[in-house]
Amino acid sequence: MILRGRMMVRAKRFLFQVFNYSLFMAVVWYFSFSPPYHRLDDHEAVITVAVSHAGKRIHECTKRTQEELLKLPPNMRKLNDCPRGRSPVTVELLLDSKPVLKEIADAPGFYNDQGIDIFESVKIPSGRHTLELKMNDDIHIKGSTHQFSKNITLTPAQHLVVLFNATDETFKTK
Repeated sequence: MILRGRMMVRAKRFLFQVFNYSLFMAVVWYFSFSPPYHRLDDHEAVITVAVSHAGKRIHECTKRTQEELLKLPPNMRKLNDCPRGRSPVTVELLLDSKPVLKEIADAPGFYNDQGIDIFESVKIPSGRHTLELKMNDDIHIKGSTHQFSKNITLTPAQHLVVLFNATDETFKTK
């Protein structure tokens, strides 16, 4: 009698588990097809700006005098004193002379001396546009230190990537 009661409890528990798993799978199945997801409207395209760059040094290196070197401990005596801080990098994207994106990235790191990474995407209407990119990587200079301008024609759902090449310091589109 006790054995039969345990078998009934196990059977009920098994049926309840089958019901719960079936219900969970039905919910997963429903949300895998509905509601429909559209990343872009029928008339939109995407522009992605990717910049990996280190800003200019905030302070230039200076040579220490002999007196300054003698004041320092022996293990810290270097002829050149080079502060490590770097300028923040400002990237501005203009589409048909209207600002679409502005990103200001401070140099990370304990001494603010590392390079920055900017990766931003914006949705824009497809069609013919004038694309301008302005970047400033030196706080001592007003305005932009690097510029890029190009006439583009984007089709719906097109993805245009604008990269900054740090070796030759130019922008390129892909």
